[in-house]
Amino acid sequence: MNLNQITVPSVDLTKSIPFYKKLGLELIVEALPHYARFQCPQGDSTFSLHQTDTLPQGEGIYVYFECENLDEYVEGLVKKGIEFELLPTDQRWLWREARLKDLDGNQLILFHAGENRLNPPWRITQS
Repeated sequence: MNLNQITVPSVDLTKSIPFYKKLGLELIVEALPHYARFQCPQGDSTFSLHQTDTLPQGEGIYVYFECENLDEYVEGLVKKGIEFELLPTDQRWLWREARLKDLDGNQLILFHAGENRLNPPWRITQS
């Protein structure tokens, strides 16, 4: 099994599509007003939006995008006018993260974990 597609809700795709294109995702399907799909700039993963009348309550959805050159990538996005809640910061779980929200309040985390994503020091070993 391989996770290759994530879909998040959006109230207005006509506003959300430009936001995600500015983040660097490539729009590959545009079926307005209900659906849009993007390809990530690296790898084969896709990310999509589906139109909804109401958004999830509570903390909502968290989506992680891994960036090899996180600090440079975030710097470029800031120059494009993207606002971050947290600029690249080293975390206690050994990842470097930057955080922002999309127009619908979905939490987006741009991060770099390197080897620690799959093999942190506290990884469970299989017997």
